[in-house]
Amino acid sequence: MMPDTDILIAGGGLNGPALALALAQGGLRVTVVDSRPAPARAEAGFDGRAYALALASKRLLVATGVWPRIAQSQPILKIKASDGEAGQGAAPWVLGFDSAELEEGPMGFMVEDRHLYAAFLDAMRDEPGITLLSGETVTAQEADTQGITVALASGQRLSARLLAGCDGRQSGTCARAGIRRTGWGYGQTALVTAIRHEKPHEGVAHQFFMPSGPLAILPLAGGHHSSIVWSETDATARAIQALDDEGYLTALRPRFGDFLGEIALAGARFTYPLNLTLATSFIAPRVALVGDAAHGVHPIAGQGLNLGLRDVAALAQVVIEAHRRGEDFGSLTTLDAYQRWRRFDSTTLALGMDTVNRLFSNSNPLLRLGRDLGLGAVNALPGLRRGFMRQAAGLSGDLPKLLDGKPI
Repeated sequence: MMPDTDILIAGGGLNGPALALALAQGGLRVTVVDSRPAPARAEAGFDGRAYALALASKRLLVATGVWPRIAQSQPILKIKASDGEAGQGAAPWVLGFDSAELEEGPMGFMVEDRHLYAAFLDAMRDEPGITLLSGETVTAQEADTQGITVALASGQRLSARLLAGCDGRQSGTCARAGIRRTGWGYGQTALVTAIRHEKPHEGVAHQFFMPSGPLAILPLAGGHHSSIVWSETDATARAIQALDDEGYLTALRPRFGDFLGEIALAGARFTYPLNLTLATSFIAPRVALVGDAAHGVHPIAGQGLNLGLRDVAALAQVVIEAHRRGEDFGSLTTLDAYQRWRRFDSTTLALGMDTVNRLFSNSNPLLRLGRDLGLGAVNALPGLRRGFMRQAAGLSGDLPKLLDGKPI
């Protein structure tokens, strides 16, 4: 029997819409099940939540027609990473990346969540191959040799050839497929907000490593606003989040420093616990996991969404190419090609960020000396530094076509 849709996507955050657009533009019928009402997020005001999109991720958004719809973005022209302690400033060894060293242009772009989601929603509405079910959730799934059937909270049942789980770290798709997860908590909580600063940021992103956790200062459009992702121990983060705005700023200032002049809060304040969670398999019969559903990582390098978009590009390519060959694109043979392409890369990067966080999130003087010398050594070797830059821009490895800016 003909299924209701070719591919059903559980989760309408950012990876889900990106995958839907790539698949629909490849000639497939796609249904996206999003638990949140679509307009609410797209019409939100400024709150400071933003993503650092690698250059390769921007190429995917250009190829799928999303990038021209984004209201505003901020190129990341330089990245500076340093080690130190709150109130004492940075150590003398600083690792700096400059986009001028890349022929391809800026390493990445900062885009606010509200603008990125609105662009995805706009693009999906214009794509006839996509059906968006807002305010719905998948509550059950059952796979067989021909396809997969899901039940929705409303009681509706839908059949598809393939179910893509884009439903985050607590993925119901993953759990219902019987896929186990492994991982651990960091004892850290991220405090996220936006600040307004007196001096212009000039497109520079800063990563300041402190014993309690890293502080990322990420430039936003306009020149005088930045998004911060500030990691602290769980207890300290709870205490800081409970403060009023002035108390929050008093805690932030010695960590932030005065290099951008006076600072003030400019957005809502959020927190989320930090942990590493990896699915033991990215696939199951008629199921593929994408993004945080497959690998939830530490935000230390802002790579979470970029990793997810790499998954999107790889899964879309293997599925579309199998479909064009007349093969069963939801079969384990096709899905295994996706897993082979993505699992090693994403797991290696996740564990690499875990190692960096553990190395820097302590006050051991010997480790501090070693890591500072390491930062200085990388900074002094142009070839090695450029390799790190290409990795951060998503330009290394076996790239799917969309990450190279090419249609599938």
